[in-house]
Amino acid sequence: MLYDTYDHDTLYAALERRDPAFEGRAYVAVTSTGIFCRLTCPARNPKSENCRFFETVGECIEAGFRPCKRCRPLAKAAEGDPGVTKLMAAFEAEPERRWTEADIVALGLDPSTVRRGFKRQFGMTFLEMARLSRLRDGFVTLSGGGRVIDAQLDAGFDSPSGFRAAFARLLGQSPRSFTGGELLKADWIDSPIGALVAVSDRTHLHLLEFVDRKALPRELKKLREAAPGGIGIGRLPPTEQIAAELAGFFAGEGARFETPLAYHGSPFTREVWLELQRIPAGETRSYGDLAKAIGRPSATRAVARANGANQIAIAIPCHRVIGADGSLTGYGGGLWRKRKLIDLEQSYATKGKEKRHVPGNQGPDLLGAAS
Repeated sequence: MLYDTYDHDTLYAALERRDPAFEGRAYVAVTSTGIFCRLTCPARNPKSENCRFFETVGECIEAGFRPCKRCRPLAKAAEGDPGVTKLMAAFEAEPERRWTEADIVALGLDPSTVRRGFKRQFGMTFLEMARLSRLRDGFVTLSGGGRVIDAQLDAGFDSPSGFRAAFARLLGQSPRSFTGGELLKADWIDSPIGALVAVSDRTHLHLLEFVDRKALPRELKKLREAAPGGIGIGRLPPTEQIAAELAGFFAGEGARFETPLAYHGSPFTREVWLELQRIPAGETRSYGDLAKAIGRPSATRAVARANGANQIAIAIPCHRVIGADGSLTGYGGGLWRKRKLIDLEQSYATKGKEKRHVPGNQGPDLLGAAS
């Protein structure tokens, strides 16, 4: 990971002197503007506390930042692949456009070739990049109390139906369905390994998932159906707290999470989740280890199912569970994220920053004993 090699101060110093040695090796994202740049960008340097550093352009985009129009980091990263370069130029000219494969073909490009090129350069397809960039703008507008029409325009959707459809795919409901009186509120949290959706009530965090996780719409649907009034848009205190704790986690300050959590699952499932939180950061366990720890040595498969049902990423650290042979096993957020999380936490243990946290009181269970 980036912080295994360079700390924040080193990277900020490189930004201040516009060091060409870091070209293509690190990017700076500015939280006060939502923009990411090359470290050689000629624009005035942001304050250190507003800077986050990433290894790749794809990580910047997944974290919800938009490319700088001055230093054009996307164009630089696309060099060497004519098809990617051509499509990125078109994207920079019309970032608000609702891009389709037909548009790619109209530019004289082969969709499958471009798809492979983008995956290689950015870790995502072009259409995924365009969708994330546009949808985030609309989400932020709604979270700030903006009107649906303003969110639609900020997201670059020409038609209300297109915006509602995209929003519905992410949250499972149209933005027009929000009343403002919902018990649960959803908001967007940026991170160095991708954007997350957090859902909280006024006292507890109910969900924390990466926006590209396939199970997210299903999990949100279960919460929406169980909670009085469904899910609205906004940031409540538990979301503020987990966002701050995640920022400290990725900044290298430690792996302690104290945000009150709501556990939705059967008693057995909750027992597994509580045991996950007892695994010290920097260490891993197998499913068999977990089964033994809760006094159910023959329940390895049930433990694996409970681990996979976790809907609070990172804070309930299901990423700390690996195969009995030491190999990485399935992770809803993607194995590449699992590896980065494990590597980061191992660096904490090495530096003596690991802080063990024993789970506290469980929050309200809107879903009863459903697993």
